[in-house]
Amino acid sequence: MSLEKVRQYLQTYGAETRIREFSVSSATVALAAEALSCEPCRIAKTLAFDANGQTVVIVTAGDCKIDNAKYKTFFHVKAKMLSAEETLSRTGHAVGGVCPFALPEEVAIYLDKSLQRFTTVFPACGSSNSAIEVTPDELSEITRPQGWIDVCKLIAPE
Repeated sequence: MSLEKVRQYLQTYGAETRIREFSVSSATVALAAEALSCEPCRIAKTLAFDANGQTVVIVTAGDCKIDNAKYKTFFHVKAKMLSAEETLSRTGHAVGGVCPFALPEEVAIYLDKSLQRFTTVFPACGSSNSAIEVTPDELSEITRPQGWIDVCKLIAPE
């Protein structure tokens, strides 16, 4: 199970006991924010892409979306999100629980600068009903990303 892989992965950092499991779904930004009683912007959503055959995950703030122009400038290719099936097979995590932890070695992890405005954020932990609270610095330490990038824009309020 993906959650157990994440638990084992986080054990290396002494963070496995901080995983929160919910009796309700946290599979979307809105559901996760409700389960955690926090603002949706503090949900650290993990998006999976194919960049010229390379699996790339980008962790962004919950109130942001990928800015296609910024993405193309950085990766030199148009943003192409993975399908649900591709996401599971290439990251080991199903949609709704995709996270930047316990990923296959060949997956490139990037953290979007949109997360840096918060003291703490909540990424999922490999299941559709889990999360962990971490600082952006802890997230960087635990995920060992390729780097911090700026490929997002705020979602316009409805």
